Parts: sequence; structure tokens; C-alpha cells
Amino acid sequence: SLRKTHPLLKIANDALIDLPAPSNISSWWNFGSLLLLCLIVQILTGLFLAMHYTADVSTAFSSVAHICRDVNYGWLIRNIHAN
Repeated sequence: SLRKTHPLLKIANDALIDLPAPSNISSWWNFGSLLLLCLIVQILTGLFLAMHYTADVSTAFSSVAHICRDVNYGWLIRNIHAN
């Protein structure tokens, strides 16, 4: 086949398609590692948001507005944590 004989396609074939990997690494391994990455991002952004958040009823909205307006990249941290 062309992908096994052409020099450039052979490099891509050996690295992506016919990659020698153990049989116990499956799509669940990939799914689990992505879940771990999402959990770490959620925990870190939650800690950064908790440094500026106030849980009092009268000031909670103001603290969220403070995070989005006054904290450096606070809007980005809040959106990353939400998604």
C-alpha cells in the first residue's frame, strides 16, 4: 500500500496508525486521562476563584463582578471554570 511505501506517509503511518502500543491501553485510558486533566483544571481554577469570592448574600454578586473586572484574567479563569 502507498502509506507503507511512500517515505513521508511511512513516517506518519508508523507514528499514528501502526503505533506499537500495549494492548491494555485503550480508549478508556485516553478518556480517563482527559477526565483527570479536567478535574485538575477545575480544582485549580476553583481555588483561584475562591481567593476572591465572598459567600455573603449581599456581596456575592459584587465579588463575582470584582473577579471579572478587577482581577487579572479573572474573566478567563471564571469561563474556564464554568466550562
